[in-house]
Formats: sequence, C-alpha cells, structure tokens
Amino acid sequence: MNNMNAPKILPWIARKAGISDELALKLWRRAVSEAEYLTGKAEGSNYWGLAVERFLAIVEDEVGNAPAYSLTPAPQLSWMWRHQTRMSLLSLMAAQNAYKCWQSTWGNVYGPKRAA
Repeated sequence: MNNMNAPKILPWIARKAGISDELALKLWRRAVSEAEYLTGKAEGSNYWGLAVERFLAIVEDEVGNAPAYSLTPAPQLSWMWRHQTRMSLLSLMAAQNAYKCWQSTWGNVYGPKRAA
C-alpha cells in the first residue's frame, strides 16, 4: 500500500477482514472521500475520526457481502474504534475534572481575601 495518507494499520485490518490490501486501500479512499464530504474539510480530528469510522463500517459491509462459502466469519472491527474513542474521551473528562477541582481548591485557599 503506497498511500501517504492511509493509516499504517490498513494491512492488518485487511488481513483480519479477509480482504486484499488493494481492496482495503480502495475502501480507505472511499471512506476519506465520504469524511471530507461530511465534514467539509480534509484535516482535523473530526475528519480523521470519521474517516476511520467510515472505513471500518465500509469494510464490515464489504465482508458482510462475502460469498456464503466463507467458513470463518470476519471480525467486527468498528467496536474497537468506538471503544478506543470512548476511552480517550473518558481520560480527557477525568483530566478536565481534576483541573476544575485543582482550580477550585486553589481559588479557595489563595483567593482574594474579603473584608469581614
């Protein structure tokens, strides 16, 4: 796969899904195009997150259309992306809450003295 913008995990996903690297790259390009259309830009975390999410959904759809003689079911990969996204959001929320607590405590201890 010789595409600068394709994630390095593309060949692994292709193997896990039982599709060729070429098909994975084609599906990636489709996902990137859809993400750019939906976000209106080709950069930023929303764009990349949506591109990966769309790619995994497209791969799952493609594998779901596989011939009936396939003996091993393809793994569902989008759950991994959603789980990773949820976990990163939780750590951001924890950091934000810790900052708010620190800021509140700091303000209470060293805040302006009020005249009694």
